Amino acid sequence: MSDSFGSFGFAGRVAIVTGAGGGLGREYALELARRGAKVVVNDLGASRDGTGQSDAALKVVEEIEAVGGEAIANGGSVTDYDQMVEMVARASEKWGGVHILINNAGVLRDKSFAKMDPADFNFVVDVHLNGSANATKAVWDGMRAQNYGRILMTASSTGLYGNFGQANYGAAKLGLAGLTKTLAIEGAKNNIRVNTIAPTAGTRMTQDIFPEEAFKAFSPDKVAPGAVFLVSEDAPTNMILGAGAGVFQAAYVTLTPGALLSGDDLSVEGVAANWAAITDRNGEIVPQSGAGQAMTILTKLQRG
Repeated sequence: MSDSFGSFGFAGRVAIVTGAGGGLGREYALELARRGAKVVVNDLGASRDGTGQSDAALKVVEEIEAVGGEAIANGGSVTDYDQMVEMVARASEKWGGVHILINNAGVLRDKSFAKMDPADFNFVVDVHLNGSANATKAVWDGMRAQNYGRILMTASSTGLYGNFGQANYGAAKLGLAGLTKTLAIEGAKNNIRVNTIAPTAGTRMTQDIFPEEAFKAFSPDKVAPGAVFLVSEDAPTNMILGAGAGVFQAAYVTLTPGALLSGDDLSVEGVAANWAAITDRNGEIVPQSGAGQAMTILTKLQRG
């Protein structure tokens, strides 16, 4: 590990960053390489809607090599599991294994749900959610075998809180937060830490959404420190980190204490009458697994 960066150096580590030909992925790849990681720069070089190709990944590799780092380009599609397996095999053959995966590849096909074709819904979910699952599955067994892994999923404020015209994107992004939570539990015994980042950044995906000044303020380099921390040796696990313009925020899925209804109150009318108590956030918790909801119910039953 690099002495100059202490526990936040990545010497001896191999990282894969998907969608790394530009924007956020490029910044992640450059920062990891600067800190000593060997990096697989994966990118189709596609446009925002997932069409077209370019040599974007090769250009990022050249940037890394120009400053003395090591990197290889990969043009595999995250939607093709076999291509992800091949990418991981190539990295492992060249460098001995894969320690870090940042699932960053993504596309947008924005329309209101009323006007959205099922094909556009399925495609966005396939790239973001299934694509992240494909890449993660490809590295999972190797990380378990070496008792070390750091995986980062990319969610979005749209997935966490909703946004008009992005039903496909929001569904995929909240799905990734759920995937993180289960994998963080399953990977714990093998020192695999899994986190989610919800970035707000000026990239090719937001260039015609943000005003020009906001586009500059939300530059991708201001998100990268959070992402790289979440794949470091000292990273937490099972966290959702919001990041944008140098502001970092923790997001949580919480559960209120709720209300125990019985007798005549155990009815539609009772739910309505007790709505204020059900939604009262005083004393809310952050369950560490899905079992937490059942446990709070059992506790309430015992006390009731």
